[in-house]
Amino acid sequence: MPHIPYLPEDLNEPADVVAAIRQRRGGELLHLDRMLLHSPAFARGWNVFLGAVRSELSLSPLLRELSMCTVAVLNGAEYEFVQHAPLLIKAGGSEAQVQALRDPLAAMGDQALFNDLERCALAVIVAMTREVRVGEILMQRLRQHLSDQEVIELCGVTAAYNMVSRFLVATGIHPGDMAKPA
Repeated sequence: MPHIPYLPEDLNEPADVVAAIRQRRGGELLHLDRMLLHSPAFARGWNVFLGAVRSELSLSPLLRELSMCTVAVLNGAEYEFVQHAPLLIKAGGSEAQVQALRDPLAAMGDQALFNDLERCALAVIVAMTREVRVGEILMQRLRQHLSDQEVIELCGVTAAYNMVSRFLVATGIHPGDMAKPA
């Protein structure tokens, strides 16, 4: 059970915010949305920001979902992991990679499942989530694989989904409350 009750599925007010969220979600409100809508201003900002993170970046969908799944595991946000694991596969990942991400530290060194770029990205994602700081050598290694824009976007996705996962955990949203990705 969540710590704060969800607003109703058939919520229609505030109309502009609910309509924008429903449009991004294909007509549905997730449990996450029904929690966020306790603060319409926060829900509006979340929808615009996460909508851009999910659909307007040049970063490959595979790296985006790799970040989201890894952050979810590191922060204990099972709802987020279960939401995004299928999207990782859809973006070109494998079921074996999804299972390996259950242990991100081991995945960082798994040369059989993850290429050099993916292992480097995992190291950055883990550093950002666990320690906040990313060392210069690791960042330079990432820049050998990605453009500056892609590096910024990987860091931004990782930061954004640390926010998402922490909100999910703090409010008590669990996988049984699922429908579509945040």
